[in-house]
Amino acid sequence: MENKSYSTIYRIMHWAIAFTLLFILFTIFLRLTWLNRETVANIIKANLPADKTLSDKEIMTIARQIRKPMWDWHIYLGYILTGLYIIRISLPFFGQMKYSSPFKKELSTKVKFQFWVYIIFYICVAASLFTGLMIEFGPESLKDQMEEIHVLSIYYLITFLILHIGGVLLAEFTSDKGIVSRIVSGKKNN
Repeated sequence: MENKSYSTIYRIMHWAIAFTLLFILFTIFLRLTWLNRETVANIIKANLPADKTLSDKEIMTIARQIRKPMWDWHIYLGYILTGLYIIRISLPFFGQMKYSSPFKKELSTKVKFQFWVYIIFYICVAASLFTGLMIEFGPESLKDQMEEIHVLSIYYLITFLILHIGGVLLAEFTSDKGIVSRIVSGKKNN
């Protein structure tokens, strides 16, 4: 297999999207674990002085306020990802990062699979961005439905990360040695 080189714009977009998605995943992880609303509320409750009492509602309000700056980062990263997504989708119209059709007969099954994984990934990202923006800016009447769809994003994201990293490692150690260094440096192997 011919070793592909990656342009500077390709590498910048790849790593910008990758790190943004990883940071978004990190905010989700924090929200589901250490900064879980109930966990934070229990810490507040356990550390109140003996002579002080707060209602459960007051404790939950404080817990939400403690978690808010972390969750604000999730929202800001969503805005960044929206911008990166628009750039990524637009680049082929400017001659960069052209799209390839998974329907070409000469493509191997493996390459067709890779193309379809990316197509599905980008459709899922679009759905995540749309629902996230609707949660923030859409009508209040749609917020609950958008949140129900938006929280499902973690499933495609983790699935894609496993497929992507697994595929890169498989390629690195079999047919496409040097793929990792090329996505960093952009240079072909000699």
